[in-house]
Amino acid sequence: MNTIEPPATEAVTTTATTFGSTADLTSALIRAATAHGQHETRTGAADPNWPDWYAAYMVAEQAGTEPPL
Repeated sequence: MNTIEPPATEAVTTTATTFGSTADLTSALIRAATAHGQHETRTGAADPNWPDWYAAYMVAEQAGTEPPL
């Protein structure tokens, strides 16, 4: 008789990025905009992928990790 082993389970860690209020979200967007302006100054070019950059910055800010450069 063949037995089928269940798949190995892996621990999954998820971290949500949340904001307690619209004011908190507004503040985070303003900080991201300021940082993104500095990013564009450093690169010397407009960033067509700014939504991705903002998202990465805001998630990193909440997670306490290194933001994008």
